[in-house]
Amino acid sequence: MGSALLASRRLRLTAVLTVAALLVLVAGPAVANVPLTRASRDTFTNSSSQHQTEVEPDTFAFGNTIVSAFQVGRFFDGGGSAIGFTTSTNGGTSWTSGFLPGITKFHGGGLFDRASDPAVAFDAQDNIWMISSLALSEAGGVHGAAVVTSRSTNGGLTWSNPVTTATGSNLDKNWIVCDNSASSPFFGNCYTQFDDNAAGNRMKMSRSTNGGSTWGPALNTGDAAGGLGGQPVVRPNGTVIVPFQSNSGQIRSFRSIDGGASWRATVLVSTIQAHTVAGGLRTSPLPSAEVDAAGTVYVVWQDCRFRSGCTANDIVMSKSTSETTWGPVTRIPIDATTSTVDHFIPGIGVDRNTSGASARIGLTYYFYPNRSCTAATCQLDVGFISSANGGTSWSAATQLAGPMTLSWLANTSQGRMVGDYISTSIRPGARAFPVIAVANAPSGGLFDEAMYVPTGGLGIAGGARRAVAGPVLASSSAGRLAATGLGLGGTAR
Repeated sequence: MGSALLASRRLRLTAVLTVAALLVLVAGPAVANVPLTRASRDTFTNSSSQHQTEVEPDTFAFGNTIVSAFQVGRFFDGGGSAIGFTTSTNGGTSWTSGFLPGITKFHGGGLFDRASDPAVAFDAQDNIWMISSLALSEAGGVHGAAVVTSRSTNGGLTWSNPVTTATGSNLDKNWIVCDNSASSPFFGNCYTQFDDNAAGNRMKMSRSTNGGSTWGPALNTGDAAGGLGGQPVVRPNGTVIVPFQSNSGQIRSFRSIDGGASWRATVLVSTIQAHTVAGGLRTSPLPSAEVDAAGTVYVVWQDCRFRSGCTANDIVMSKSTSETTWGPVTRIPIDATTSTVDHFIPGIGVDRNTSGASARIGLTYYFYPNRSCTAATCQLDVGFISSANGGTSWSAATQLAGPMTLSWLANTSQGRMVGDYISTSIRPGARAFPVIAVANAPSGGLFDEAMYVPTGGLGIAGGARRAVAGPVLASSSAGRLAATGLGLGGTAR
């Protein structure tokens, strides 16, 4: 009787998967726990980079439109052959993909050799979508020669040649955001963050007041801080807050209260305590940040403080309502601290129409079921968890994709790669849409690593799993060790 029931369930599952395959353009890997739609494909053929590879996606949602951008055709020592995009204008029902023109020599007549680190924003005042990218030059070694901004005036379906945001000898890890609060005194301002490796990873900020057409000078923080991976968010009152990973192994933040005319000194969010991820996978405790309707800022990163001996990373979160102080670090309860699971590369999304005890949060992340695996044995998965009460409690976790073998991923000088960051976007009152790098086994000498999106998005269910603030078990020395990791003192491209 038991075997008959199992066979019946298998037949029903096969039927569901067959119907799903007919409904989407390209179905995701068969082992995914939710249906996935393949959103893009690497079509480049230059022999200098690894093909059928797409890595490091960011997403942004506004109204019914969702835009994602990512690297395509990853080079071993930095960047990709182009920046790809995929756009849905109907709330995630269907997707249009392509490549940004005019950045690299491989597409649209660009002048640069490679491109990296795309991030997406929308300017509601001017109805313009923007993608910020790092343009790389191979002269004298691979360097970030410019931060550039591509603009779309038709809902992210086509893009202009880029405008220059900033130039330098060795720039890195840019991010972009716009002030979309109509009540803000700086409504329509857009802000780009990046760091200057040639000046000790000095954090820089540039602003645009004309829809990204031109950009002002790059300004330092008030204390000339150095770090990596800043993610600016804008509160409804127009204050810009930028969490980042500092050179000293901390998550810190800084702000502007005058529309980006100047930037204050940094403040401490928390010291990082990070477990080294097995298998040589490329990861770092870079922050992922979002803001809710009341201006509460949420920042998450990978951290081992709740594991005795720092044996594995959890995803942890801190919140700020005051702009200058941050709340306690809480552990997002994906699984027990006694488990063997290692969690990393988080991307948080917040429904911008909700706030406080009703804030809807979605969190996507990668994980290993076994933290003690090796490069040959590690099995990489993608997970998702949600909260409907501002992170006080959480749903059960859902596996989105995997398992993936590390050799299926693009290889880089800093390890196998899905991305230094990912993100999650939540449509107001609706579903969450992460765009994620998912790999299948290589075939014919080519990789099969591409961008996928959960078909129809993911529900924000919430649940009874309580976030916890202690006890803290790992030592602070783990944070100091983490400061020598990805990009700090070098490059993260």
